[in-house]
Amino acid sequence: MPTYLMLTNLTAEGVRTLKNNPGRIDEVNREVEQMGVKVISQYATLGQYDFVTVVEAPDDKTMAKVSVELGSRGTMTSQTLAAIPAGDLAGSL
Repeated sequence: MPTYLMLTNLTAEGVRTLKNNPGRIDEVNREVEQMGVKVISQYATLGQYDFVTVVEAPDDKTMAKVSVELGSRGTMTSQTLAAIPAGDLAGSL
């Protein structure tokens, strides 16, 4: 299954939600999995992004659906990157 990286920033509303309900992270991950995307790992990060999440999705359409659904809530913005294992890239050259 294709791998994607979601680079996420919380909005002010998202920060308030997280502070008031830290369990919301797991709730959102379960919602994402119900849309057909498997959360492989997730990191809270310092710097340009608040979270980096590694997911697997069946295709770009499914990943786009997740991005639109999460973005429409107003609690976060994200950038999604398709990821190819370095060994696969090297093998295709």
